[in-house]
Amino acid sequence: MAVTGSAGFIGGWVVRRLLHKGYRVRACVRDVNDATKTTFLKEMPGYASGRLTLHAADLDSDGCFDVIFDGCQGVCHLSHVSDYDDHEYVQRVCDHIIASVNRSGTVNRVIVTSSIAAVISEVDLQEFVRRPVFYEDRYPDEQNPKRTPAKGQGYSMGKVIAERAFSDAAEINGDWDAITCCPADNVGPIQSAHQKNMGPWQHNIEMMLSGKYFQTDAYRPWMTVDVRDDAECHIGLLESVDVHNGERYIAWSTETRNVEDICASIDRLLPELGHDAPEVTDPFPERIQAREKEMRAIWAGCELRNDRIRAVVPIEFRSLDQSIRDCVESLLSVAEVTPVRRSGFEPGT
Repeated sequence: MAVTGSAGFIGGWVVRRLLHKGYRVRACVRDVNDATKTTFLKEMPGYASGRLTLHAADLDSDGCFDVIFDGCQGVCHLSHVSDYDDHEYVQRVCDHIIASVNRSGTVNRVIVTSSIAAVISEVDLQEFVRRPVFYEDRYPDEQNPKRTPAKGQGYSMGKVIAERAFSDAAEINGDWDAITCCPADNVGPIQSAHQKNMGPWQHNIEMMLSGKYFQTDAYRPWMTVDVRDDAECHIGLLESVDVHNGERYIAWSTETRNVEDICASIDRLLPELGHDAPEVTDPFPERIQAREKEMRAIWAGCELRNDRIRAVVPIEFRSLDQSIRDCVESLLSVAEVTPVRRSGFEPGT
């Protein structure tokens, strides 16, 4: 199996879980000699024996996966492009990865990592009132003229482009299929210190520990999946005989929590830490703050569904409490984050 983006938060867990299940893994990273990002991979079981190998692959270089994919049966494509606002560039990267899949002659399935943003990102919040059920067949309102990169929709648009590029190419080729996984807000333990900054959610928890964090856009609650469960979803889709080309599956527990309640959870789950929970910083203008109650009510009326992925992947999603606890403890132990403690608190007392 080949895994692009192996040094990342999700990719690293996909690699670890594939090894645990007995697979041979080709881990793709930008620079195999970057010890900051690759040491944790080299310390995994399987590396010393050669069952895990590391391969340099720069997404901006056409053909970088030709040799890596040759002989592989499956590919988990988790890498991020450098600019989702440039949609011609997004398509170009997809095209050269697809070309490497076609050249391999051995790959029979590609799991494309998309995002919940490709399901629910909207310019107009009223679209959630009109279509409040969040499930796989839902796409953002692509006809809205304000759905542009300039309005913050570039990431969502780029992910939809990638989904369709791979499924269309697989249909044309006929020898492999492309299945999309749309992860939600990943929370859980990091495996390497650099991962504390490789995703907004674990970085937000780091900021909470350090004494300052920010309100989410449009007061959206966190809609979470444990990063380990996300990895299991990717692998389950890779293995399933019940999925078909072009299908997409949302990976989330359906549990939601407001950002300020995430912060409050740290002291509840780890009272031994003595965390001095800061107040949330709301950076939005008064006209947005004035609509807070309305926006929260819209989100509260939305229904999150995960029945499709549970039908094809044997998984029980972890609780958000477990994800928060394990994320905090990994930030302390792996990244050596120093928490802000309550005045007068002494650890161990």
